[in-house]
Amino acid sequence: MANLTLSKDEQKDLRAPRHAAGPAGTKKRLGGRPGAWGWGGRGGGAAGPISPTPEYRGTTVQVCGLYPFAAGAGTPLVGVPLGKHLMNGQTMCADPISWFERRLVDTPSAFVLGRPGKGKSSLVRRLVVGLTHAGVVPMIMADLKPDYVDLIGAIGGDVIRVGRGVGSINPLDPGPVRGLLEQMSPRARERASADLRARRLAILASLIELVRHTAITAREQNILNVAMRLLDEQVTDRELLVGDVLAIIRAQPAELRYVALDRGSEDKYQQETEGLEEGLMALGEDGPFGAVFARPTSQPLRLGVPTCFDVSAVTDDDTLLQAAAQAVCWSYGSSAVAAAQYAADDHIIDQVIHFLVMDELWRMLRAWEGMVDLCDAITRLNRQMGIGQVMITHTMADLKLSRDDLTQRAWGFVERSSMVFLGGLADKEMGNLRDVFDLSEREVALIASWSEQANIDPRTHTATAPPGQGCFLLKTGKAPGTPFQVHLTASERAVNDTNKRWAALTHTPKTATSSHDQTRGDR
Repeated sequence: MANLTLSKDEQKDLRAPRHAAGPAGTKKRLGGRPGAWGWGGRGGGAAGPISPTPEYRGTTVQVCGLYPFAAGAGTPLVGVPLGKHLMNGQTMCADPISWFERRLVDTPSAFVLGRPGKGKSSLVRRLVVGLTHAGVVPMIMADLKPDYVDLIGAIGGDVIRVGRGVGSINPLDPGPVRGLLEQMSPRARERASADLRARRLAILASLIELVRHTAITAREQNILNVAMRLLDEQVTDRELLVGDVLAIIRAQPAELRYVALDRGSEDKYQQETEGLEEGLMALGEDGPFGAVFARPTSQPLRLGVPTCFDVSAVTDDDTLLQAAAQAVCWSYGSSAVAAAQYAADDHIIDQVIHFLVMDELWRMLRAWEGMVDLCDAITRLNRQMGIGQVMITHTMADLKLSRDDLTQRAWGFVERSSMVFLGGLADKEMGNLRDVFDLSEREVALIASWSEQANIDPRTHTATAPPGQGCFLLKTGKAPGTPFQVHLTASERAVNDTNKRWAALTHTPKTATSSHDQTRGDR
């Protein structure tokens, strides 16, 4: 048998006095109370990994007997299931309409902010699917990529295509309201007609400003208003066209000369209306937009059916037409939905809740900052009608315009939204979010961490999923935010590919490539 030699520490332990067995002896030997990582002293030692306490989720009736080790969940299970709470793993449910009906928020409106590729469209598509199954009718006001065409087609909706050689949309088209006005009571008809006139005047004035890049004057607005009123009285068998407005202005009826303040001078009248004629001609078939806004609407809107206005045929370099198409689709869809609300209030048709999706807000504002007034008018009218809506853009920097008053008006879209979903944003891209929603330092750091870029796998030369993909912080006022992550189901993935145009260009670079191949791989 081999001889064993004890170390000095082991020999010291053998000569140490022994403590009595039992709790008192153990406490004396280990040095009293345990520390944060376990018992110290001889025979003790710091613990390694500490096992987390098991967590279970259940109803109040089930877990009430576990007091004091039970904690209430922070978010109600009301609305569309969006994903998992990042802190406690609870199912996160929310949408502006369901929360408004339960009085959890003041208005059925939401705003989504986040950098490209962080999952904004996926979040909104989840809202659309969930609300559709709850009986809400979604309407995608202008799909530019397109992001929602496949989804609307999958749920049995209509896709209205707008663009050169694809389809036209008349900014003065009353839509389905024309057939409903005759059935309404006099009071309801008056309200619906006034709302329709206000929306048509707003969109026509905004389009003229867009093509002229100058604001319309009060006198010009009066001329347009009277011109459309006269046309409504004269043209009853078809929808009005932009060319009709141009024709009646050139006809110089007494009513228009009166509001033009021409003082009996034809030269003065022509001087006052020259700018309007210029803008209306630009919207005609001989203008830069061609027949897109000059002809009757090619595909009518059907009430009560999920609808997507597909404007992806308009290229990104045609910024004016893109912004104009967005504006007309927003106005046309909102006008039709508002008319349906009036008809339902008058018991002509069944009450239907609509959910309007207004994406890529920054494109309109970049084309012409004056479009902020049109957006403001549309969203205010929608809120008054009780229509649910969500607006989407990248960062608060998109809403920063050349003048402070315009910036404040654009930031007001976010401030007036009862629910704000904040995705990955860099610190400088948050604008006034800290003040408006009382963001804590921890919330700011969390949102900023989601904006980081993905890591590159050295073996496959491909990027992993970005750290903040699908992650959002839901803020309702100044209350603490709720962080969650959207997880797509298998059935959703088929309608969530927003990079279809790149599918045919997929290129996997080799380990050693020429400079030409490296350029292709970086695209």
